[in-house]
Amino acid sequence: MDRRVVITGMGVVSPVGCGRDAFRAALENGVCGIAPITRFDTAGFKVKVAAEVKDFDPLTYLSKIETRKMDLYARYAVTAACEAVEMAGIAGTVDPAEFGVYYGSGIGGFETFVEEHDTMLSRGPGRVSPMFIPKMIGNIAAGHIAIRFGAKGPCICITTACATGTGAIGEAYRAIRHGYCEAVVAGGAEATIHPLAVAGFQNMTALSLSEDPMRASIPFDRDRAGFVMGEGAGALVLESLEHAEARGAEILAEVAGYGSTCDAHHVTAPDPEAEASGRAFSQALKEAGWSSGESVYVNAHGTGTPLNDVTETRAIRRAFGEEADKVVVSSTKSMTGHMLGAAGAVEAIAAVNALRTGIVPPTIHLENPDPECDLDYTPNKARKTDPTLALSSSLGFGGHNSVIALRKI
Repeated sequence: MDRRVVITGMGVVSPVGCGRDAFRAALENGVCGIAPITRFDTAGFKVKVAAEVKDFDPLTYLSKIETRKMDLYARYAVTAACEAVEMAGIAGTVDPAEFGVYYGSGIGGFETFVEEHDTMLSRGPGRVSPMFIPKMIGNIAAGHIAIRFGAKGPCICITTACATGTGAIGEAYRAIRHGYCEAVVAGGAEATIHPLAVAGFQNMTALSLSEDPMRASIPFDRDRAGFVMGEGAGALVLESLEHAEARGAEILAEVAGYGSTCDAHHVTAPDPEAEASGRAFSQALKEAGWSSGESVYVNAHGTGTPLNDVTETRAIRRAFGEEADKVVVSSTKSMTGHMLGAAGAVEAIAAVNALRTGIVPPTIHLENPDPECDLDYTPNKARKTDPTLALSSSLGFGGHNSVIALRKI
């Protein structure tokens, strides 16, 4: 059974805006969500900036009691999921046994983990909260979403580092396509702008040390020197085309292909030959029925690290061959920072928006092109290109590569 799969709902919590409309407008206008860190005192840290979520109100969808029982990452996740389900109008229209959740986090309840560890050291084991485990575990966002909407089909937590969000969408697509579900809430969430997490990423030399927010996250620029920590959540409602049409839902785009591979090369560095990552692009393109001459947009992983951007450029060239120079590419991480496990989900939403509006978001602050990064990266300003096919790619620590293909419908 190979069914067509479509997207009918989207929800976003991001550093450039909470809510899908604010998110879309910010990307189209090249708004930068990076600023000096306010969550903690950065004295003693080399890293001074991050892409924090601003103006987030968990009480939009959650009660005060629910909020207290959730880590920040789960609050982001449930909020994004509620917006997506509300947009889709799917609640009550699908058999609970056919309604799934494929939702992940790269790290999970980091803030809760550290807080309760500190409590144990300072006050003893008897004072550790009984909510510690259910607030901290990485699968609990998926659990909360399933409980909220009575989704009794498969509830799967994807954890593939920076590829989490894309992998969750891809696996949800396969579950619906092959008849295991009728509809799925898919995506990812992360909340790790915390001293310990920043120190860890800083000391492995992954983060940008620039104190200028406008020159910190600069994918494909020859002066790039690391990524900027971001946070937030993205959620999409996927369902079979037949189910969406039967209930008269608005269809936003079609999920037409998925590629998933592993470099099997290094715990953090991508394989510079881009064999496996290029194959993930090729798998998604083949399944989507890509043809030469088609107008294509790629929302690249584009972290702004020296190795990633060159490797991803090679992966795109491997997949598209002579057509690569015609492909329009951009990295929205230049605006949102790297949202880790949430990145793939919000970037998939950016790709859907590009298909719906015809406007490709820019790679802002791309001032000094790297000769080794030689594709069309949509520098600095959004551009109307009217793509009919969009790819969103994510390349995670551990060598995880995930690419989804989306079609205008």
